[in-house]
Amino acid sequence: MKKISALELQNKLENGESIHIIDVREDDEVAAGKIPGAAHIRLGDLPYSLEKLDKNKHYYMVCRSGGRSGRACEFLMDNGYDVTNMTGGMLAWEGEIE
Repeated sequence: MKKISALELQNKLENGESIHIIDVREDDEVAAGKIPGAAHIRLGDLPYSLEKLDKNKHYYMVCRSGGRSGRACEFLMDNGYDVTNMTGGMLAWEGEIE
């Protein structure tokens, strides 16, 4: 599984790279703040949301600490998607939140 640190992902955002981030946390967690521009698809909803994702795009998966996003990565990779897990999750995120 491909991995990226929170700082590396933050640098991509700050450098203006066009990236696709999916936050798989629960609603109450996301309400406390998420990475700007990140899509929110709860981990439990992911199997029913594949039509929202483009297999030609690369996605960065985010959760609270990196565990759920790792499971999301495994599921999406098994279904033909190109994904990277942000290690440490939002606990490691020091950038802006919305």
